[in-house]
Formats: sequence, C-alpha cells, structure tokens
Amino acid sequence: MIKVGVQAALPDYLLRSLPAEAEVVRIPEKITSPIELDFWVLPFGSATAKAMAPHIQGYKVAQTITAGVDSILPWLPKGVTLCDGRGIHDVSVSEWVVGVVLATYKRLPLYRDLQTVQVWKGQAQEAVFTDDDAVSNGLYRILGEDLHGRTVLIVGYGSIGIAIEERLRPFGVKFLRLARTPKQSPEVRAIGDLHELLPQADVIVVIVPLTDETRGFIGEREFALMKEGALLVNAARGPVVQTDALVKALTHHHLRAALDVTDPEPLPAGHLLWSVPNLLLTPHVAGSTPQFVERAFAFVGEQVRREVNNQPLENIVTEAGY
Repeated sequence: MIKVGVQAALPDYLLRSLPAEAEVVRIPEKITSPIELDFWVLPFGSATAKAMAPHIQGYKVAQTITAGVDSILPWLPKGVTLCDGRGIHDVSVSEWVVGVVLATYKRLPLYRDLQTVQVWKGQAQEAVFTDDDAVSNGLYRILGEDLHGRTVLIVGYGSIGIAIEERLRPFGVKFLRLARTPKQSPEVRAIGDLHELLPQADVIVVIVPLTDETRGFIGEREFALMKEGALLVNAARGPVVQTDALVKALTHHHLRAALDVTDPEPLPAGHLLWSVPNLLLTPHVAGSTPQFVERAFAFVGEQVRREVNNQPLENIVTEAGY
C-alpha cells in the first residue's frame, strides 16, 4: 500500500482514478498532529500547502496540479521529488487566451459598458471619446478589428504555447515563437531573441514560468519596442511583467493588455490596475474549470500508479524550476 495525502474537502469522485494500492489520507486544512505520507497531492492554494508542510512527514513525492512551482520550491524539503501539472492546463488556458484576444479585438468590454448605460452605436462615439483618448493615428477607435492577418508572438513555446497556436491558427494569424530551451526547428527562436521579434508582433502572449531569469522579464524597454496598440496577454505569473511599467504604457494608450495574473496578487483595492484604461483583467482563473480538475486528478492517478509500479514519474521539476 502507498499512503496518498489529499485535501480533506476533495470530493470522492475525483479519487476514482487512484489505483487499488492507494490508501487515501485526507488532510484537514488545520493540522494538529503530524501526518505520515508516501505521496502528497498538494492542495489548491500555495498558502494552504505551505501552512500544512511542517506537519507532513515521510513523503517522497509531492504532486502539484499547477504548472508553476515558484511558490512551492522555497519550502519543499530536500530529497522530495516535485512533479508539476504541465499539460493538464493546455485546454483551459489556451481557450482563455483565445477568448481575451477576441474580446479585445472586437472591443466587447467597451460594448458591455455601453450596454449598461443604454447607449446605442450612433451615440457611442460621443459617450466614449475624450481628449485623453487621442492617439497618434487619430481618436481611440470604437470599432472592432479583424484578428486575421495579425502576427502573434508566443513567449514560452511549451505545451500551453503549442495549444494556444493550435486554437488561434484557424483565425488566419501568423506566428512567432520563443522558447526557453532551444528547439530543433528554425520556427522556434531562443528567448534571447525577444527584442528582435517584439516590434513585429501585434499580439504578445506570455506563458513562461516564474524563475530568477524571467522575473521582471517584460518591462519598460520591452514595452517601448512593441507596436502602438499591441496587445500583451499574460497568462504566466504576475511578476514576469513589471507592473509600474505596464501601468504607464496602458495609461499612455501605447498598449492594450489582458491579464489573468498580477503583481501583487491578489490585487488590493485601489490599485491602479483596477482602473487603468485598455486592460481586460481576470482574477487568476484561466486554468480553473471543472473539466481541468477532472483532467488533473486523472493525471494524479496515473502518477500514483507509476510510483506503485516503480516506473518513472512524469513532469519532474528540475533544479531550474521547471
């Protein structure tokens, strides 16, 4: 038997994929005594896992269903194998990216705002245009734009990046691709070529993990290289993008942005990102769907089965943090 620790509140149906050899140990959020495990499925929420960690003993494998592990590595005991959730977020995150790109290009947030004040098309210009909306190519446009023919730069061409390309391809866009590790393909460039490719992109999708190398990776210099009106999409981690520089670029109408992650996070009341123009914001939910949770625990079941059968685990996190 193998002792598999899971969050106490986890519904039974998510555990059906565990092998018969698994002894399920339900872990309460507030632990009062030590718990011995072999395999720990980390709970939803990095703060919860960190609080539980001092009471969890003996485990050799920690499995998270998140793609990023930056909040886990600092407290994980040495010698424990950490496996991440690469691959299980591909569908939900890539669909979110397509959704916010289309919503921005078709100006759906603007039209939703006009709907709430009951303004029809003929009155929309008067309702929206102000002197502050003036940009170099004329007044801030109210009409939607075509995505067809645009260039999309995917910064982080892993499994999620590939899924994003697959879902955007039918819209007739062109792709530029950057990867942290060199690929055996001239179509995938090294991450060091970012500055060369930024001026060519209409949409920049950031989907890299948060590491020492990627913290603050997109800042004032990078924003200056982007086209006026370019759309920055961040579905990675908030600190990958320098918040102050982003607020400045959005306020000056140089860029548009769609964020599922922020720095700081959660975003406190009164922060400029709540009210800055040209921003579509969601509260770190891109990967969170009921279908994602089912995929995640099907993967957990396979991982436990591999451990039981002494087979190599998948998605082992390296010292580089991914």
